Amino acid sequence: MTDARPAPAPGPLRGVRLVELAGIGPAPFAAMVLADLGADVIRVDRVAEVRPERFGTAHPDLLNRGRRSLAVDLKQPAGRQLVLDLAGTADVLVEGFRPGVAERLGLGPAECLAANPRLVYGRMTGWGQDGPNAGNAGHDINYLALTGTLHGIGRAGERPVPPMNLVGDFGGGGMLLALGVVCALYEVRGGGSGQVVDAAMVDGVSLLSTMIHSLRGMGRWQDARGVNMLDGGAPYYDTYECADGGYLAVGAIEPRFYAELVRLTGFPLPPDEALDRDDPANWPALRRAWARLFRTRSRDDWAGLLEHTDACVVPVLDWREAPEHPHLAARRVFVEHAGRTQPAPAPRFSRTPGAIRRPPPQPGEHTDELLAEVLGLDAARIRRLRDAGSVA
Repeated sequence: MTDARPAPAPGPLRGVRLVELAGIGPAPFAAMVLADLGADVIRVDRVAEVRPERFGTAHPDLLNRGRRSLAVDLKQPAGRQLVLDLAGTADVLVEGFRPGVAERLGLGPAECLAANPRLVYGRMTGWGQDGPNAGNAGHDINYLALTGTLHGIGRAGERPVPPMNLVGDFGGGGMLLALGVVCALYEVRGGGSGQVVDAAMVDGVSLLSTMIHSLRGMGRWQDARGVNMLDGGAPYYDTYECADGGYLAVGAIEPRFYAELVRLTGFPLPPDEALDRDDPANWPALRRAWARLFRTRSRDDWAGLLEHTDACVVPVLDWREAPEHPHLAARRVFVEHAGRTQPAPAPRFSRTPGAIRRPPPQPGEHTDELLAEVLGLDAARIRRLRDAGSVA
């Protein structure tokens, strides 16, 4: 068995090999982030997903960018052995199954760490590997609800609003897993042994809410929804509709920024009053006054006046507009790759920048290539595996 790896790629994680057991959402996002930063990511897809006629065309799921794919039947002993062999050559393995599934497949931490004691074994779940809810199905909205986070998102007197699936799946999930993997790799590179990284969305979402718990403890945050400074309760931290139906995002928290907003806009319109903004009792009247003022001009008129000042006001852009904004365009926050506009790798490194190195692969597109390059299998052995249905 050989360990030939591709030539070093851009990014601080060049030289790191990661095996990803195919899933959806947060685990692929973590693998994407690590691939963007230079890791050589091998995605193990299901044989049932293979469509050879699509090879050579990018898969539409951008979360799968930056890696190569081989398709393996994990229910076959030969397929499981191939994954264990891959784990033996890798630095990291990532899976996003329910607790116990990888163990039933014979690909749990015990088996993989036996094959490679220095392996970092990353696990992505919603509830975690233990606890009363560990075996339950769930989605982002459920994890936010149980941690108290969803309770705080929404308008006063109205029901909680799901913030898409960005907070649980990706902020508290995939990003936490990526951080955990890098930390465990750092420890291994310092002479430590491999270990399991248990990344759970309930853990990550709770961690993200640390500041809110801090404010509650200081008596500066009410448990009621939509009545606080940062949850849409304050009139100086909210969105406002403009004359053309577009919206502005106003974040003038600090008094000097609010003063700049007042000065530039000429607030208030008669007969409204410039009430004390520090008294929450005045917030409803102030919000009505600001809403009346902002409805007098279009979104882009207001943005032209306010965006490049300390008033902390920008237009609310839609998905199509965002990549075209001059600031995001100047920083190349979005890039074009393989015919698709998509978010660029982040964060940025001065000496070892990340890059999108490959478009998302079709399942099984690199099976023969990877078996030969990584495991050193010859054409006859690969053909026997294909004939047996162990790979595709």
